Amino acid sequence: MLGLPKSTEFNKRIPKQKFYDNLTVSLALKRSFIDQIRIIYWTNKIAPTTVNLAAGKTVTEIEVFLVRLNEENLDENVLRQIDREIPYHILFVLEYDGRFKAVIGYKEAAGSGKAAFKVDRYYQTEWVSEDELPVHLDGLNIDTVYENFVRQIAGDTLQAAAPQESLKESVERDDRREELKKEIAKLQAKIRKEKQLNRQMEMNSELKDLKRELEEQL
Repeated sequence: MLGLPKSTEFNKRIPKQKFYDNLTVSLALKRSFIDQIRIIYWTNKIAPTTVNLAAGKTVTEIEVFLVRLNEENLDENVLRQIDREIPYHILFVLEYDGRFKAVIGYKEAAGSGKAAFKVDRYYQTEWVSEDELPVHLDGLNIDTVYENFVRQIAGDTLQAAAPQESLKESVERDDRREELKKEIAKLQAKIRKEKQLNRQMEMNSELKDLKRELEEQL
């Protein structure tokens, strides 16, 4: 899988009910597991014990899960549930009808609560052939391998604004871009409905400021 070293191969089937057989999972999420997923394989384990890489400070190991689907679309909450249950960073490879998609969450240590990690958001590739997946092992330690996986999958979305920009900073900048786009769309809708000229002018001034900030985040 993904041209990873043979030493990383794990190839263990995981029963999908493992992730929804508890009282906290909603019936809708359980239905998504049952209807959308055919089978889950834990295909690879990337760690200092399986490949010649130094240990990371924040990422101890990366698991690769192959998820074979019954349909093209997968509820993102399914991935969040799996990420909650597995206390490691996970690279998902989805397979449907002979095509593949790589998905990875930006995963940070949880500040509190029972969960080991929280997922800020997910990044994904388009559906492509397995050979076309833009994912390859790159880095000298587990931290940089994980960072490169996220950047490879996110593509232009997480291109660093400067050489020294960290992955966390890139994700935060991308989050702010998404917030600004929503604010701009909401304000544009208000402007179209506004009848008073002076209020339109005020909102147009605010709109220009938001658009300027968005350009700075690109």
